[in-house]
Amino acid sequence: MSDTPPAPTRIIRPTVGRVVLFVPKHSSIAFGFDIIAGEPHAATIAYVHGDRCVNLSVCDTNGKHFPRTSVTLRQPGESDPGGDYCEWMPYQVGQAAAAAM
Repeated sequence: MSDTPPAPTRIIRPTVGRVVLFVPKHSSIAFGFDIIAGEPHAATIAYVHGDRCVNLSVCDTNGKHFPRTSVTLRQPGESDPGGDYCEWMPYQVGQAAAAAM
């Protein structure tokens, strides 16, 4: 077992209008919205609180938009935060990695 700490996470800075994947902790079918727990839903960043907290406009499984506020943005390499969260799409992570080289 290694005593070496893990490499620091590379931060991708969120900006308004960027697309992320919203992953809800619980399923919900209410008010005409269909949300499936653990499944990624397309979302657009509507407001940035910081590098790890954003407000979103989320699409449900039928393409209907609904808001989510103060959502944790999981940065590449970070573990599941335990509740609802959003994360960068694999393509975006790859582009950020390529730009860092």
